[in-house]
Amino acid sequence: MIGIDFDNTIVCYDDVFYQIAVSEGVIPITTGRSKGAVRDWLRAAGREEDWTALQGLVYGARIHRAPAFPGFLDFLRRCRTEGQPVAVVSHKTRHPFAGPPYDLHAAARGWLEQLGVFDDPAIGLTPDRVFFEPAKSGKLNRIASLSCSVFIDDLPEFLSDPGFPVGVRRIHFDPHATGDTPADCQRAGDWDAVAGLILGGTPS
Repeated sequence: MIGIDFDNTIVCYDDVFYQIAVSEGVIPITTGRSKGAVRDWLRAAGREEDWTALQGLVYGARIHRAPAFPGFLDFLRRCRTEGQPVAVVSHKTRHPFAGPPYDLHAAARGWLEQLGVFDDPAIGLTPDRVFFEPAKSGKLNRIASLSCSVFIDDLPEFLSDPGFPVGVRRIHFDPHATGDTPADCQRAGDWDAVAGLILGGTPS
């Protein structure tokens, strides 16, 4: 089983965070357009609560505005063709820590439905292989219970967690080239690189 994180691994929020933060009037237009730039600006300004509320808005009511990272759907189709099952496993609270009580699990499932992954027989991802765990420990346990052979995540600190299941190959999805990839993990800058690391060569 190939396990894949959801936020910032499948879903690309960079431009959406910037656009919504500007439209909500919480950052100046001159702020960098990445999610990290928006976060860093708000934290430097001592506005952690605004950052928390913005996350709830983006991950909830506005998630439909975020695209998938390029190449993700092609990766799923190739996995299907080559007989490699895939599961989505994410650490995601049911509701935001601040702001309106959006159902973040329902919003994320709705985003996947909008993307069409459940309707395309060439992809083969089914709703029963999508897991949103309210606690990090639940995510770690789910990866173990699914017997994942590989897991792809954007957070190096999660991949390096002492509780990460032993024997699971770890791939750090790092499209911004942060340089934070743990020494015992592989780095992939995009989904073509992920495919090369896991499936090798060119599509069959």
